[in-house]
Amino acid sequence: MKNKKIILAGGTGFMGQEMIKYFGKENEVVVLTRQLPDTENNRNHYTSLTKDDLLHTRFVKWDGKTTGDWAAELNNADIIINLAGKTVNCRYTQKNKDEILNSRLNAVKAIGASIQQCKTPPRLWINASSATIYRHAMDRPQDEHNGEFQDGFSVNVCQQWEKILYEQPTPYTRKVALRMAITLGTGGVLIPYFNLLKFGLGGRQGNGKQMYSWVHIEDTCRMIEWIEMHDSIEGTYNCSSPGPVTNAEFMQTLRKVTSTRFGLPAYTWMLKLGAAIIGTETELVLKSRWVVPTKITETGFQFKYPLLKDALSDIISKVPRKQYRLFR
Repeated sequence: MKNKKIILAGGTGFMGQEMIKYFGKENEVVVLTRQLPDTENNRNHYTSLTKDDLLHTRFVKWDGKTTGDWAAELNNADIIINLAGKTVNCRYTQKNKDEILNSRLNAVKAIGASIQQCKTPPRLWINASSATIYRHAMDRPQDEHNGEFQDGFSVNVCQQWEKILYEQPTPYTRKVALRMAITLGTGGVLIPYFNLLKFGLGGRQGNGKQMYSWVHIEDTCRMIEWIEMHDSIEGTYNCSSPGPVTNAEFMQTLRKVTSTRFGLPAYTWMLKLGAAIIGTETELVLKSRWVVPTKITETGFQFKYPLLKDALSDIISKVPRKQYRLFR
């Protein structure tokens, strides 16, 4: 994909920065950010990015909930990718739950209202969702055709997130919701795993039988390219590798590719205690996410990294040894 104008809402995190790397060299990228008061000289905030990565990238201030001057950037844009929303890596207090939900819904409504003001609206709107929308599954994989939901906070958030996306009246803008699995790259979720490896704690979490659906960040970006190229693709798609594994298999593979000889397990009671101490929820590691990307593969899309070993080997080759080895 070249010479496109891409609007990236919520581009300050791991996934946003990886998308800037992937798309920013040959496309114009406009990052909508609400975290920095001065967006004129905020490139130093993106420590993982080089000057080449940011060569065609601009930063524009928005508040994530109302239209404003930023809305003019959407006019004549090719794609808007919305990743905005408060992190779920926190304790589920009522305050945090309200912020998790409202930050997602408000961003979608603001984008929808802004698209309606465009003389030439974006041709494609890709909105993040999450593979956690499916139930805890130990019996069979969940896909877009036969996946099942169950009541719960995370599931309800995803359902409302997708519902409000499709409620936005944007007849000239194709909409796609990507139900993203755990996304692997040199940052993000692998950082705490690296810390576990350093201290010999890289064993399974809980009983290790819960399924672990994942996707390489490069395949996420490639999927976005594929969707942009195929006008017939719209609606909801799972963004996950076709090779999910158990939690025990994930940790074993991670140890193998990092040449880590052993890893002590973290039992459920330990995870509950640790989650309370560091301010997160055990659901993030104990829920069995068994998700497969049926619909996107039906369109002919092929994953570059369908197997976990290949994905982790590629990522580890780009990570300094000191990140995952205490002694080097």
